[in-house]
Amino acid sequence: MSTAKRRRILGIIATDLTFERTEHRGREAWLGKCLHCNAHLLVGLDGEPISRATIEHIVPRTAGGTDTLENLALACARCNQGKGTRHDPHYHRDARARELVEKLLARRRERWRAPDGGDEDSDPE
Repeated sequence: MSTAKRRRILGIIATDLTFERTEHRGREAWLGKCLHCNAHLLVGLDGEPISRATIEHIVPRTAGGTDTLENLALACARCNQGKGTRHDPHYHRDARARELVEKLLARRRERWRAPDGGDEDSDPE
């Protein structure tokens, strides 16, 4: 995995309240939750996924979604692939797909924390 991708994952972790440092098999790691199903996700302190954690673009890139932290979250591979297959291609014409995206954006805002060194009152909106 590229260094840039690992840095992006660590940025997501830094802004997600569900992630905490823990010990896993004799080494420290980040433990958090999938944005969709709340399954546990493990990521090494270097940003390398230990479990099947993937970067989720909440608003799909095909619909104008960006790589800003507010639009990114970690999801298990199963949930991320399912959303990408079932909902992302239909975003513009399917009300259910847009509703799912709004729900995920709201969940991301609820889980938001300011990254270390940032403004504690910062909000992703």
